[in-house]
Amino acid sequence: MTVTAYTLAVVLDLFCLFLGYRFLFQPGPAAAGYGVPARPDGDAGAYLTIKGLRDGTYGVAGLALLAFAGARAEAWFMLAVALVPLFDMVIVLRHGGSKAVAYGIHFVTAVVVLISAALLFAV
Repeated sequence: MTVTAYTLAVVLDLFCLFLGYRFLFQPGPAAAGYGVPARPDGDAGAYLTIKGLRDGTYGVAGLALLAFAGARAEAWFMLAVALVPLFDMVIVLRHGGSKAVAYGIHFVTAVVVLISAALLFAV
């Protein structure tokens, strides 16, 4: 179980880094994948940059906690971070995004993050 807990945590942290990179360097496709595409006529640059920095920072913080503070600290971090995809789901739904994306991506992500937290608490 220890290997599974650590592997899932590292994969989720690296995925956050990937999402951050994508929002910073491929903002249009990243926003569309998020479920609320950026309007081509609007100034979405700030929104996309903030989203990229937020996600990337979560990835770095998670990896640092896992490496330097251990599984219990990472578990608490994952528990808190699970709120992010839940609120992302609400944002997508409130702004006319696809229910499939809201539930299939954001809600499922929150569940996987909570599973990661549970596994880390069990280690």
